[in-house]
Amino acid sequence: MYTLYSMQRSGNAYKVRLALAHLGAPYELVEVDILKGESRTPEFLTKNPNGQVPLLKVAPGRYLAESNAILWYVAGGTTLAPDDRIDRAEALQWMFFEQHSLEPNIGAAFFWLALIKGGRELQQHALEDWMESGFRALGVMENHIAKNRYFAAGRYTIADIALYAYTHVAHECDFDLTRFPAIRDWLARIEAEPGHVAMDWQAESLAVAE
Repeated sequence: MYTLYSMQRSGNAYKVRLALAHLGAPYELVEVDILKGESRTPEFLTKNPNGQVPLLKVAPGRYLAESNAILWYVAGGTTLAPDDRIDRAEALQWMFFEQHSLEPNIGAAFFWLALIKGGRELQQHALEDWMESGFRALGVMENHIAKNRYFAAGRYTIADIALYAYTHVAHECDFDLTRFPAIRDWLARIEAEPGHVAMDWQAESLAVAE
C-alpha cells in the first residue's frame, strides 16, 4: 500500500489524492504541515531532499516526488494515463504547461493569499506579475477547452487532474473565473466525474508527520 505525504490545502498534493480516489487505490495519508517546517526536518529530508510534498512511498526505501511524476506512476496502465503515443504526448504537453504557466502564478497566489496570514502584504511586489501571467494561462486554457471537453486524448486524464487542482481554487486568490465560461463548464464536468473528491476531503487512514 502506498504512503502519501501530503498537505491538505496544497494543490500539488491534492492532485495525487484526487487521482488515487478515482483509481480506488488504498493508501496511508501522512499530513505534513509545510508552514510549520515539517517538510524540512532531517527525517523528511532523507525521504525527499527537496523538502516538498507531495511525496509517495512506493516501496520500502523508495519514494517519488513531484506531483505530475507521481500522477504518471499511480495512473500507469489505467484510462487516466493515455497509452497512445500522441495522446500521451498531448497529456504531457498540458502537464508541462501546468507546471510552467499555471502553478507558478495561480499556485503561488493561492499559497500566499489564501494560506499565509499577511501574505498579500508580504508579496505585494509579486501580485501584478502573478495576475498578468495567471490570466494569460487561463486564457490559453479557455481557448482550448472551448473546443474540447477535456485537455488530452478526448477524455478525462491526469492532464485534467493536474490542471484542475489550482484552477478550481483560483477564485480564492483574486482570479475572476466569470471571464472564462468554458473553464467553468470544464470544472463542473471534472466535479461530476465518478470518484471525484474535494480538496478538503480526507481519507480515513490519516497519520500526522512526526
